[in-house]
Amino acid sequence: MSDTADGDVVRQAIKLYAAQQPGLRPVADDFATMITAMLDDAGINYVSVTGRAKSVGSFAVKAARRIDGEPAYTDPLTEITDQIGVRVVTYLHGDVAAVAELLSGEFSVLDDRDLGQETASEGRFGYASRHLLVTLDGEEDDPAYKHLRGRSASVQVRTILQHAWAEFEHDVRYKGSVPAADVPDLDRRFTLAAGLLELADREFTAIRDRLQASVGEVDPGVADDDPRISGTDLAAFLSAQYQDAGWSRTDHYSWISGLLLELGITSLDELAGLLGSIDAQGINERMDYRYPAGAVRRLDDALLAVFGPRYIGLHGNSHRIESLTARLDKVRATQS
Repeated sequence: MSDTADGDVVRQAIKLYAAQQPGLRPVADDFATMITAMLDDAGINYVSVTGRAKSVGSFAVKAARRIDGEPAYTDPLTEITDQIGVRVVTYLHGDVAAVAELLSGEFSVLDDRDLGQETASEGRFGYASRHLLVTLDGEEDDPAYKHLRGRSASVQVRTILQHAWAEFEHDVRYKGSVPAADVPDLDRRFTLAAGLLELADREFTAIRDRLQASVGEVDPGVADDDPRISGTDLAAFLSAQYQDAGWSRTDHYSWISGLLLELGITSLDELAGLLGSIDAQGINERMDYRYPAGAVRRLDDALLAVFGPRYIGLHGNSHRIESLTARLDKVRATQS
């Protein structure tokens, strides 16, 4: 194909994409909302989830890209797969793996690249992020997201430290203000920073693991007028109760504490007695988690197993009656 024909293909693709791009924005928001709900339901800790439709300018640059003089894309409109993008930022590297496992169970994964692992396999430090191309094509998905079936989204999962490095590196390089003579030193400094951030990520992980392994008795502290178990105390208690589970989001501990209050459970002693009377291992086996479920999710399933329809009917659960009902069938599937 001639350069003129190549140019025509690119221009036509850009024109078509510009026409459809505004309609992709709400689709990207819906993907982000759905993934947020999945993470919350699984009790996986994360910093943020955002969605975006690729800008027309960014699409144009990518569509016109050439490799060894040849067009990178013969059909840009179908071959550029990150038109709808979702970014999940987590705290630690282990959370990245948990998110990826969750998405693999909820979507069909068309592609999965761990760019940090690829960089490391080459003996280098640099850009690190997990990129998954997913599509929603199941028959049992939430009807509210029926319009997303058949669509694909590029989901980027990275730690907050990886995110900071990538955003700063992108900002500096794309401003184009670095003299050519300084580029080698700039590359070296970015490499050094990437190595330091990977070390910091490992240390933060070690800190979390040490805290979870050494958590002891909770200090009741000074009593106040709030009858709920405090989120801080509940977090410490659940770290000891479910030592193989990851931390959940800070606000989720306060949320489930409100559900405990609705059940009349206002002390850790009461909660410990309740959890000591159930078969936690049996619940785990029945739920057959396809991802590392967080501590709050583990407690949520335990309460569902014990209280059943009463738990589903709590005011704080009014927004998820359907999903809890489906989970109840599973959590009680082999109970006599």
